[in-house]
Amino acid sequence: MGDQDLPVTVEVTRSDGSVEQVRVGTAVRQGEGFSLHLGEMEIGGAARAEPRRRAPASAPGEGPTVFPPYGRSKGAPIHGASIPDLEFYANGARRTLSDASKARFHEKERVLLAVIEAELARQRDEPTADGGIPPHGDDDAP
Repeated sequence: MGDQDLPVTVEVTRSDGSVEQVRVGTAVRQGEGFSLHLGEMEIGGAARAEPRRRAPASAPGEGPTVFPPYGRSKGAPIHGASIPDLEFYANGARRTLSDASKARFHEKERVLLAVIEAELARQRDEPTADGGIPPHGDDDAP
């Protein structure tokens, strides 16, 4: 790497919670800006034998973006999931919430259930918990 070359990395959160910086390319200074040279990448993991899972969202108040690691759609995105899958995981969260012996998981399950119920409402055009109807997105186009 020359003096004008900078490594480009992404932060990856592993299943054990550890965080690793993974290099994905090099930024080369060109005048006032940079040219980005990326290495070989795979998006979506379709070529892998085992499906890749995204880490749950870690920003406060966001909630998870993927289903928990069980069931047919484990690790799949919640947004855009089929209604039967959303209902399956919502029922699982409700079962956990009704089981006092699983109290240590209740906060996580409440957040998951809220995210799933919001997605169900979005797909059904029902009012959300805040009383509004979610805006239509590209997925809603005929």
